[in-house]
Amino acid sequence: MVNDDTYTGDVSPGGAPDVRTLGPLTITKVAVDPEMSNNCYLLHCAVTDEVVLVDAAAEPERLLELIGDRALTSVVTTHQHWDHHRALAAVTAAHPGATVVAGVPDADAIEEQTGVRIDRRVGDGDKVAVGTCDLDVVAVAGHTPGSVCLVLDDAAVAPTPHVFTGDCLFPGGVGNTRGDAAAFAQLLGDVENKIFDRLGDDTWFYPGHGADGRLGEERPHLAEWRQRGW
Repeated sequence: MVNDDTYTGDVSPGGAPDVRTLGPLTITKVAVDPEMSNNCYLLHCAVTDEVVLVDAAAEPERLLELIGDRALTSVVTTHQHWDHHRALAAVTAAHPGATVVAGVPDADAIEEQTGVRIDRRVGDGDKVAVGTCDLDVVAVAGHTPGSVCLVLDDAAVAPTPHVFTGDCLFPGGVGNTRGDAAAFAQLLGDVENKIFDRLGDDTWFYPGHGADGRLGEERPHLAEWRQRGW
């Protein structure tokens, strides 16, 4: 594993996780499934030894090994697409005390697809605790109706914000809306208004696939994304 001094966020299925430490919070990023190359994020609070998992995407045995004997308090599914919750049933079976969290409009679909009950249906203004740290829930529609992003914006934890964007934002553009112009307009509008307008250029973001990014590197391209329509 790599410590926060050399963290890049560049991971690949079958490869080592990448790890960074932000005060009491440790972020472990791991890629699973060679075909889809989903990112899963384990957030660990050093004060309470509690863990939150963002997207139990696949390879439950690997995720459970990374969690180890620590207390898994929540599993957040960023959206309803099948590739982001294939390990949810196995992970929650191994940690029956974990709270299963998803955005309100996507929760029913996730329950139907996984057979796992959604314990908390969240939206704008809600929080997900990682021990002594809080993540702000931001509802971002367009890629799916109930996608959620998670924002860490606490100077006591990290001097700059960090945001987990699921499939809503990647380096180079927003998530796929499959040619649906209305969905694209909704997604780009929500990403611009709720992420870019709220957070500064030094904000680091962690997407559901591929490399991480910084908002400052993407902000100059918002008009270009809007013009190209994807």
